[in-house]
Amino acid sequence: MKVTVPIPVRKVYEIKGPKRVQEILDELGLPYESVIVIYEKRLLTPDARVPDDAEIEVRPAISGGSGGTGGTA
Repeated sequence: MKVTVPIPVRKVYEIKGPKRVQEILDELGLPYESVIVIYEKRLLTPDARVPDDAEIEVRPAISGGSGGTGGTA
């Protein structure tokens, strides 16, 4: 399968499959808690099986807020 990791520098890895998402991330040394994995416009969970002919993308999980106080005035 082709695995694209765009950050910090775009890299494409060829990994033999089928494999579960967690196995792929372990092989790449990436913790599941810090990334999202996308296949055919769907987010995958760690136990999802990815076929050998798949093309997936692993992106950093970014969270944040509006910067406001979140309370009422």
